[in-house]
Amino acid sequence: MPNKESQIKINHLKTIEQRLLWLSHWMIHNANHLRAKDDGIKVGGHQASSASMVSIMTALYFSALKPEDRVAVKPHASPIFHAMQYLMGNQTLEKMQNFRGYKGVQSYPSRTKDIDDVDFSTGSVGLGVAITSFASLVQDYIQAKSWGQDLALGRMVALVGDAELDEGNIYETLQEGWKNDLRNTWWIIDYNRQSLDGIVREGLFQRIEQIFDAFGWDVVRVKYGHIQRAAFEEPGGEKLKDWIDNCPNQLYSALTYMGGKVWRERLMDALGDQGDVTALINKRSDDELAELMENLGGNCVQTMAETFDAIDHDRPVCFLAYTIKGWGTPIAGHKDNHGGLMNKPQMAEWQNHMGVPEGQEWEKFVAVSDVKGLQSFLDQTPFFAKGKRRYSDEIVEVPKIELASDREISTQMGFGKILDDLSKGSSELAQRIVTTSPDVTGTTNLGPWVNRRKLFARSEQSDTFINEKIPSTAKWEFTPEGQHIELGIAEMNLFLLLGAAGLSHSLYGKRLLPIGTVYDPFVARGLDALNYACYQDARFMIVGTPSGITLAPEGGAHQSIGSPLIGMSQDGLAAFEPAFVDELAIIMGWAFDYMQRDGEGEPNERTWLRDETGGSVYLRLTTNPLEQPGQRSNADFEQGVIDGAYWMRKPGPNCELVIVYQGAVANEAIDAAGKLSQHNRDVGVLAVTSADRLNAGWTAAQRDRSRGNRQATSHVEQLFSRLPKHCVILTVIDGHPATLSWLGAVGGHRTIPLGVEHFGQTGTIGDLYRHFGLDSESIAKSANNALQTPYEIAS
Repeated sequence: MPNKESQIKINHLKTIEQRLLWLSHWMIHNANHLRAKDDGIKVGGHQASSASMVSIMTALYFSALKPEDRVAVKPHASPIFHAMQYLMGNQTLEKMQNFRGYKGVQSYPSRTKDIDDVDFSTGSVGLGVAITSFASLVQDYIQAKSWGQDLALGRMVALVGDAELDEGNIYETLQEGWKNDLRNTWWIIDYNRQSLDGIVREGLFQRIEQIFDAFGWDVVRVKYGHIQRAAFEEPGGEKLKDWIDNCPNQLYSALTYMGGKVWRERLMDALGDQGDVTALINKRSDDELAELMENLGGNCVQTMAETFDAIDHDRPVCFLAYTIKGWGTPIAGHKDNHGGLMNKPQMAEWQNHMGVPEGQEWEKFVAVSDVKGLQSFLDQTPFFAKGKRRYSDEIVEVPKIELASDREISTQMGFGKILDDLSKGSSELAQRIVTTSPDVTGTTNLGPWVNRRKLFARSEQSDTFINEKIPSTAKWEFTPEGQHIELGIAEMNLFLLLGAAGLSHSLYGKRLLPIGTVYDPFVARGLDALNYACYQDARFMIVGTPSGITLAPEGGAHQSIGSPLIGMSQDGLAAFEPAFVDELAIIMGWAFDYMQRDGEGEPNERTWLRDETGGSVYLRLTTNPLEQPGQRSNADFEQGVIDGAYWMRKPGPNCELVIVYQGAVANEAIDAAGKLSQHNRDVGVLAVTSADRLNAGWTAAQRDRSRGNRQATSHVEQLFSRLPKHCVILTVIDGHPATLSWLGAVGGHRTIPLGVEHFGQTGTIGDLYRHFGLDSESIAKSANNALQTPYEIAS
């Protein structure tokens, strides 16, 4: 029996649980059945999935957590989270009433869209779970550094829907956690055994436990609530326990939905007249029997609080909490309750059951007997004691990055050289950079940086090849001071780690500047996690290299085509594809600053880009060495590189043709322009470094003109402003031609887009350029075929 003080705490927790259950479900009911709707479409809100988590979340937030702990909330438990924040004064009534409406409480917890204290956005199932593992690794990384030793380590907690365990990225994350000696991580599985389409297979819990045990996690099975455990101690209790343990999931759910009377009938049929167990059943009313049978561990706030309190170590823990989906509501246990909602009669009856008078549905403390005592308990809850836990850190100064070259060099090699130059110095920027790669560190030119800055591990691990005096270009020493985190071949893990590291300034008050490298075609393999990281406004640099058919000998499986379009379409990500290393140096210097910006300014009237807000950066690079154009240091050139384009060869007043290129095909485009100039009076060459930024500025300027600002003019519109109408634009890229084909719409010019639309194959760069029409001869031929004759121009 708990002592008096513990019993008071349990009573308060039970009161909070019931308040959260009511407020969350009323918010959903209001959105679906009471609030005016223009379209008549169901709003939704997942009442049943919220109900199964309410006891777990009450015990976690109001008993177990500390301010330094961070939580990824199961997407479908969002209503419970927001009800909790509303109860604590961190969410407004207006936004609660506008749940799933415009600028209301979001469907799933969002760091960027919700006003309350969301630690990790969730929504794409499995990703919120996995990022907690990498967030724990990141806090270990920070604390190991001289500038981060004062960081108080917290627990990284994921509230997990059992169906999320179907996501493959969960198991990729478990493996990476094991390799990195994961600690301070809790995954609490809401094991309600119901998913969107039905009931979870029997025996799944055994497989779950075996998997977590294999990766070194402690597994805590929370199956029985305190009412059930007390009943098991009564005569006949063991027989009841055996029946519960052997009852199929579908039957348990169905009996829950049907209630106490049917529970009694089924138990008596199954167990028969056995004296002690019959007496155990008969001594309870139908309501008491239903309460007993539905008192699973995860639906018992007392049990969950005791279970959390019993953990006295920092090893990773998986809590398998048995729950009933829809617990405590009229739709509990029904197999259709995932998307189902209480109707108006059901809600009216349940409202009466919950003791909420009509007209007081939004009152925080309605039906609370000890309001003063509860408020005092809430005020003293440790997790909320420090208020909002969104931190920041000082801006890291970015020294000027220069990399001029008069020889042939690839942008990938230039990238490695820039990082190597930084690694030799002692700048604060170099200290705050952390690199990572999914087993392609050496082949993406991170090797020199890693050799100097070493790999991260919480304990020293020497390089056996060095110890044995075996020559190698790679010096793989693991140390707490290391600044590279090596990953296995799992691109989802790469972007989850970049997401976690890219939030370090906000989560921990310590800024990191994460850089990840990956073969460019495999950006798509981690695309869900990339989108997830950007949605949270994480700040990082992703380098996709090598790219395109320019990676000729590797064949179609390793040659990216659509990645430039990913860069253009991904919100929160500024995409660049420089051709020359001086451009790359300018972009990287800008990027390190851009990754740290956090303003709310209006669009820049020169470009119509929202650069003040900052974001992440994507660099698409190549291994193809290009002849460099020589010294080009001037303000207009540097600004053009950042804005997205500059004139490599300015057009004259009678320009007939402009060749526009992006990336590795620069030399082919420039050579083609030279050939064409022999027969055409005026050929311009536009070097595009970022189709993404050009397009974003153009569409933003159009939006502003539609709002009445007729003077709004984007960078690309300024570049094309003096081109005659008969001028033909020919675009060329080692990627999908749609990346640049839109440029003709800027000024109404005929456009010939060249690029790659089909899978590549092995060969030399020359072979493949000729095959896809990207060599200088093919470019010139396409241009000649498109150019208008004097007669056509005149007419």
